[in-house]
Amino acid sequence: MTLAADAPISHPVRGLLPDLVRVLRTHLPRRHRPVDAADEPTPEDAVLRALCHDMRSPLASLEAVLGSLDGPPDRARELLDLARAQTAQLSSMLRTADATGGAVRRTGPRLLRDVVLASVAASGLPRRLLTVEVLDGAGEVPVADARVQRILTNLLENAHGHGGGRPARLELTLRAGWVRLSLSQAGVPVDRVVGHLRQSRPPLDLTGLGLWSVQRQTRELGGRITWDDAGEEFTLTVCLPDR
Repeated sequence: MTLAADAPISHPVRGLLPDLVRVLRTHLPRRHRPVDAADEPTPEDAVLRALCHDMRSPLASLEAVLGSLDGPPDRARELLDLARAQTAQLSSMLRTADATGGAVRRTGPRLLRDVVLASVAASGLPRRLLTVEVLDGAGEVPVADARVQRILTNLLENAHGHGGGRPARLELTLRAGWVRLSLSQAGVPVDRVVGHLRQSRPPLDLTGLGLWSVQRQTRELGGRITWDDAGEEFTLTVCLPDR
């Protein structure tokens, strides 16, 4: 469906992008940088810039759709379906931005099984599409760093947003002092995923931002990432030291 260029804009959502930007700026942690590093964006700056860039089109489309709902009744269903699709896309963007640049404010350690439950809920991935296996007592490992939840949320959000509705499997194991978080899914574009994981700088838009964040945070925690595309499924494994 193509919307006319002069489609009316509804007032309830006018200015929504500036409001969302202000909210995101409020929740992103502030960092002081030396003067000579002013041209080097922080990861939080990259998240905000990417979010502003990518949200313009769906917000403009959503505004136009909402402004057209008072048109012919026979188009109402089509317009509502488009509005739902645009809203889902915006929600996915915000989840990615929150998991990438935001901080999970918790005090004290939590068990890994509770971190997994919180990550599944935050990712938007329906439980009917996800199988979780916790082996070797990995669920009882205490987690005291919020980056572990951000890693899991980003992986699951990526499977939700780019998996085409295909089921995914998350396996947690604990062996020789290492916690392994393995996510498997069929139909994954291997070259593109691996390319995002190998980037040393944040992308200019939200494309691949979650995966770039996963590799950055894994490295900061002293971990490593491996992958296996043998067979019908692609498996990405995050290995973190049990400290």
